[in-house]
Amino acid sequence: MNHNTPRKIVNAMSVDVEDYFQVSAFAPHVSRGTWEGTPLRVEANMERILELFAQHDIKATFFTLGWVAERLPGLVRRIVADGHELASHGWEHTRVNAQRPDAFRQDVTRTRRVLEDIGGVPVHGYRAASYSIDASTPWAHDVLADAGYRYSSSIVPIKHDHYGIPDAQRFAFAAAQGRMTEIPITTINIAGRNLNCGGGGWFRLFPYRFSRWALCRINNHEGESGVFYFHPWEIDPEQPRPSGLTPKTRFRHYLNLSKMERRLQRLLADFHWDRVDRVFTDVIESPPQRYSHESNRTPMYR
Repeated sequence: MNHNTPRKIVNAMSVDVEDYFQVSAFAPHVSRGTWEGTPLRVEANMERILELFAQHDIKATFFTLGWVAERLPGLVRRIVADGHELASHGWEHTRVNAQRPDAFRQDVTRTRRVLEDIGGVPVHGYRAASYSIDASTPWAHDVLADAGYRYSSSIVPIKHDHYGIPDAQRFAFAAAQGRMTEIPITTINIAGRNLNCGGGGWFRLFPYRFSRWALCRINNHEGESGVFYFHPWEIDPEQPRPSGLTPKTRFRHYLNLSKMERRLQRLLADFHWDRVDRVFTDVIESPPQRYSHESNRTPMYR
């Protein structure tokens, strides 16, 4: 088989619905107290994304901040009306590893309740701000399961200075004593090291041909569905630029923003995509106690 030609395995497309000033790396430079007076750009960016998905007849999962949903209820209803999955990204992008369990429980419970009230649909999925479920938060999945979530997509099995569990399983696995499923962001193992090929800044950093090759390999060689993510601000090269950012933060945040939408167009055309809850229906309903590409699970096809 040619590993450069995608098989018809369906991959999971997801969007983390937050505005540019809410990213964790900006926290030292953008005071939380300024959020209320900052003009929102997320709504216009989301309209472009929804139109882009409609053009390609793709349904996706939108991990949405409660803070955004409360201010833009019409956007939440549009997500649902267009047939996408509504999921939780927490209330205001507070990292899990910066909260105690009780505060985290209040955060995820409040967010789920508000999203369900506005969207009129059950919310089963959660994604942590900045993928901040890590080795220091062994209680996080139990809290999520207690709050009624059925799956999380909050772990990246890589080594990174801000997030990641390098030795975590690369594919879906049971969490919270089998009460829910963790679905990690997609990585590819090269020479014994996992590299992120599931979106975000990595998708903007690597040439598109690498991202395409990596996802083809996940689909064709490992027989797995991939999980891809991006943010609305990543298609917005004209966004305001806060002062005082470090060179590393500027590089990571602004790299190739002008190329992002074109790359997304290619990605949407080159692979098959659907919502997280539908791509991983089987493992969400029956969390695998141990799961790898050698298991008997059959990937979803279209």
